Amino acid sequence: MPTLDPITPIPHIRAFSGFGIELEYMIVDRDTLAVRPIADLLLHDPHGEVVNEVSHGELAWSNELVAHVVELKTNGPAESLLSLGRRFHQDVLAINQRLAPEGAMLLPTAMHPLFDPAAETRLWPYGQNEIYAAYDRIFGCTGHGWSNLQSMHINLPFIDDAEFTRLHATIRAVLPILPALAAASPIEQGVSTGWMDTRLKYYRDNQRAVPEISGHVIPEAVTSVADYHARILAPMYRAIAPHDPDEILRDDWLNSRAAIARFERQTIEIRILDLQECPSLDLAIARAVTALVRTIYDGAIDPATLQALDSEALASMLFDCAQHGATAALADPGWCAAFGLDPGLRAGEAWRELAGRGWLGEGAGSTLAPMLEHGTLAERILRRLGSDPDVEHIIELYRELAGCLADNRALPA
Repeated sequence: MPTLDPITPIPHIRAFSGFGIELEYMIVDRDTLAVRPIADLLLHDPHGEVVNEVSHGELAWSNELVAHVVELKTNGPAESLLSLGRRFHQDVLAINQRLAPEGAMLLPTAMHPLFDPAAETRLWPYGQNEIYAAYDRIFGCTGHGWSNLQSMHINLPFIDDAEFTRLHATIRAVLPILPALAAASPIEQGVSTGWMDTRLKYYRDNQRAVPEISGHVIPEAVTSVADYHARILAPMYRAIAPHDPDEILRDDWLNSRAAIARFERQTIEIRILDLQECPSLDLAIARAVTALVRTIYDGAIDPATLQALDSEALASMLFDCAQHGATAALADPGWCAAFGLDPGLRAGEAWRELAGRGWLGEGAGSTLAPMLEHGTLAERILRRLGSDPDVEHIIELYRELAGCLADNRALPA
């Protein structure tokens, strides 16, 4: 979903000279964990009017499509990712303090495990909500794929056409293995779905009425900004036009591939990382992913090799990782050869190999220990709940996850 009413103009800067992070959280009842559509209580201007976004120093808070979700994000590009986990946690505590009189709190992870979208969805009714109304009219936004998918977005900048092309090719190659590190959505309405990253399954399917919007989810290889417009944006705009005669949705944020260009701020936004149990782990993933992208961008893999990778093969690997998490077998021989990994290697083993090479940055092994040693958060959740969980145990575990968020700590393995 697009962010409306930006607080601070985004300067155009060189690749890896700044970073943008967005984290989305559900607002829930402290006792029952039922969603609470009260994000408007957090989003007021100095006159008490509800707005789409408010500045909070280094961070900003904003609305999303539904009234039970609030987004926390960097208020302009951050120079470093190192201290952001602590900064996001401070704002989590501030929001929980504001929500406490309402008997509410923030809940982490990428999908609420008991939420019934047909009964509980409330679209955001304020401000420039004509965009949300258009999405609802065209696609019908009362469903998990719209109202129950919380993620982390990473924005990486580019300054010119050459940086864009190289960065896009690099990110495209990294995308397939991200769910094997970050999957955190194994439960839907009290049932184990068989997917570690159920959110990504919905992300793939929820706009099938206009398939050009998400394509194969893995973006096509492009050779320039102009080529991106011709191959990705122009077909998407043509496809949505009959459904959107007023051109409300004709913007680059309509694109629902796994990574999209945001040309107004000259970044590429990685969109498929499930939200974790606390900001320290979200930012550990952000640092590792950014370090991996930079290592490859700086020459660890030949750019021509990256451009030659097949989108459909990458997409197949992406959804294998989404379904199976760290145990997924990496089946694309072209991708494995590019990364110097053996075909059939498990995705979790690949992440450990990349960490061992130093491709994930200094200290990655220790900061990512919960995921590298014990699997994704989804796998840790399922080990605790079993394959046929009951509601009582789900609520107990997700209350513990809310505690992890409040304390900024990992869920014990």
